[in-house]
Amino acid sequence: MTQTIAPRVRTLVLLILAVAGALLAGAAPASAHAALTGSDPAQGAVVDTAPPQLSLTFSEPVAVGDDSVRVLDPKGERVDKGDPANPSGTTYSVRLVSGLPDGTYTVAYQVVSADSHPVAGAFTFSIGAPSETTVAVSAQGSDEGLVGWLYGFGRYVSYAGFVVLAGGACFVLACWAPGARVRAVQRLVVSGWLALTAATLGLLMLRGSYTTSGRIGDVFDLELLGDVLQTKTGAALVSRLLLLAAAALSIAVLFGAYARTADAGDPDRAAESDGGEPDKRDLTFGLALGGTVVAAGLAASWAMSEHASQGLQAGVAMPVDVVHLLAVAAWLGGLTALLVALYRAPVETPVGRDAVRRFSRLAFGSVVTLAVTGVYQSWRQLGSWSAFTDTRYGQLLLVKIALVAVMVAVAFLSRRWTQRLADARVSAAAEGTERAEEEKQPAGTVPAEASETPKTSEASKAPEASKAENDAAGQDSVRAAQLARQRAAAEAARQKRLRDADPNRFGLRRSVLAEAGVAVILLAVTTVLTQTEPGRTEQDARAAAATSSSAAATGQGSGAVSLTMPFDTGGKNGKGVVSIDLDPAQAGDNALHVYVEGPDGTPVDVPEVKIALTLAAQDIGPLPVAPDRIATGHWSASGVQIPMAGDWKVEVTVRTSDIDQVTVSKNAQIG
Repeated sequence: MTQTIAPRVRTLVLLILAVAGALLAGAAPASAHAALTGSDPAQGAVVDTAPPQLSLTFSEPVAVGDDSVRVLDPKGERVDKGDPANPSGTTYSVRLVSGLPDGTYTVAYQVVSADSHPVAGAFTFSIGAPSETTVAVSAQGSDEGLVGWLYGFGRYVSYAGFVVLAGGACFVLACWAPGARVRAVQRLVVSGWLALTAATLGLLMLRGSYTTSGRIGDVFDLELLGDVLQTKTGAALVSRLLLLAAAALSIAVLFGAYARTADAGDPDRAAESDGGEPDKRDLTFGLALGGTVVAAGLAASWAMSEHASQGLQAGVAMPVDVVHLLAVAAWLGGLTALLVALYRAPVETPVGRDAVRRFSRLAFGSVVTLAVTGVYQSWRQLGSWSAFTDTRYGQLLLVKIALVAVMVAVAFLSRRWTQRLADARVSAAAEGTERAEEEKQPAGTVPAEASETPKTSEASKAPEASKAENDAAGQDSVRAAQLARQRAAAEAARQKRLRDADPNRFGLRRSVLAEAGVAVILLAVTTVLTQTEPGRTEQDARAAAATSSSAAATGQGSGAVSLTMPFDTGGKNGKGVVSIDLDPAQAGDNALHVYVEGPDGTPVDVPEVKIALTLAAQDIGPLPVAPDRIATGHWSASGVQIPMAGDWKVEVTVRTSDIDQVTVSKNAQIG
């Protein structure tokens, strides 16, 4: 029976890794958590005149850089100028070159959302009328390709390392103290620490390329690394490394001093322990308290840098996310440690019924915690029942829920095997004792005294034993030692066969292995979820895109009006361009902005700017507007009243000296 277990385990592990890899490979295309919800000009819109600036509105705050927003003319030349600005909330704007000719313009953007994920995209708008364009924007973002795959794999390894590290240590402290002496369990926990440390270092190196160029050569760019260290995600990764140093100290104490005090609770090793029960309790309490603090800190490094820190109720979502991660680690990591103990624990330190029962209670509490925190997180990320089936995030969440249900069902089978193991324990122990007594005196054994009598007599008759006889005696002792080791190995193999032949223990091992297999896939789905746009955001983005498409189709644009008019007062430095922005360009209150630029496109101040609005069809106006100076070349007026919709004439009077001024005008449909 034991010969068939290993191939089955290897086959199952390979299958699990293949499924996990497939899930991770499909995660990259939907890795953004912020979404573009609006733009001015709108996507696909055709505006009458060239706008002075372009504005993008996202579903949450984003980080922008010098080249985060690029506006390209039909020939592929950039027509944006200056760095993107953040005038309000989640809206980001970039100034455009004045006097843009008619044609189709391409907008390409690449920013980083507040929850650490890159967001990239492109769209077009037209001035006057659509035209042919030679611009070709790459459809692949920085988070795709090899760097994106490596970053996604690193995230999976970091989650897995945290689960194994925290959950394995929790299993030893809370469920099975003798496990601190088991080499296989020690290697498991240390492997979790190594995996999390290596993955964190890898993510720190990949981060710069992941959010900018996506090129593998930029992974070792120290300038990019310096920029990453100044971001929230970079600070979280560095904090995780510092906490891992504290975790290494806890591991050393767990498998050092604690392992020795754990012997005090083992009747077979009580005489070897130099620590008493009070010392064991104090050390256990200290390790549990310190380990919980370190584990909570590690979990917070995810919660405070990813999407729990943004959106609705961030102050509540972050601690809930920490508790959720700790519950995942206690359940899945403890399950992994139990599986290793069942398969790899030495014969003299088997996993007993009490340890399995304690873990069963721990797992039940973790599942309840996961259910409560998971419901809150689902509401926060989905927002509606329809998002379960209409969005990728909701569909993955349904898969995750189904996997949890499967794990709970398999765990129920494990509990049944545990009970059967407990019922058979007494009879198996009695049978083993009888067999040991029978094997102590096998038939034909010669008493020790009888075997030594001839040797003693022989020694008295030949006190002058030669050196050759001494060498022969030494060889006999070496052979005796070898024989003793062979007998010990044979006895260990016999006990292992007896243990594996126990159908109850075999059933428990098989059910726990099935749980662990589902857990690996569950962890992969969870990793994909953290890289997938939340359902609430995806639905908002769809609604915004539909609104923009409808507005573009009806020719109404985004609601705001932008007018650009060249002027020449005839005097010295009298030439330039004046731009008017009127928002929302509807009847009632409006905000008006005036920008004056010189021939080279730089903002300039003039002594006076006056605005007048006239609706000739209704004999209304001119209505004067006196804007206030805000900055160089920028004037603004709020609460501009427009009594009704119509084709309004907008007149701008620009005075460049005491005697040089000119009035220019354009018509605009308002309302």
